[in-house]
Amino acid sequence: MYTTRVSRHIDAPAAVVYRSLLDPEAVARWRVPYGMACEVHAFEAREGGAFRVSLRYESPGGAGKSGARTDTYHGTFLELVPYERVVESIEFEAPDPSLHGTMILTTTLTAIGGGTEVQVVHEGVPDAVPPAENEAGTRMALDRLAALAEGRPDPRG
Repeated sequence: MYTTRVSRHIDAPAAVVYRSLLDPEAVARWRVPYGMACEVHAFEAREGGAFRVSLRYESPGGAGKSGARTDTYHGTFLELVPYERVVESIEFEAPDPSLHGTMILTTTLTAIGGGTEVQVVHEGVPDAVPPAENEAGTRMALDRLAALAEGRPDPRG
């Protein structure tokens, strides 16, 4: 198990970014690496609320953790501090036991001028997920979050 940390500045107020973290339609648009599509199956944006999300590779050659081209995960919102922090527990739905275990995803928002510094700390990531892959996917998702919060087009269409 390991931890990754990724930060990005977003030119939007913390309130706008925070809402994008808790809106299932927004999550479906930004919380997905390039080359994948996101489907939000369930999403209860409250402390103790559950969620379930699938990411599907757009190309036929993509290898998923849950199925041939799909990564599905579920979890719970552990802590919601408006405009400051979202803490989630997350577990992959995967047949491979090396992908099992609870991960903690903490997203911290810090207002800087008219913008927001977003830091994502992903703890307990299974060793079976290459760290560079986890970090790259998080960076891509934060690029999409920035575009959404800033009112720009998605960086990958």
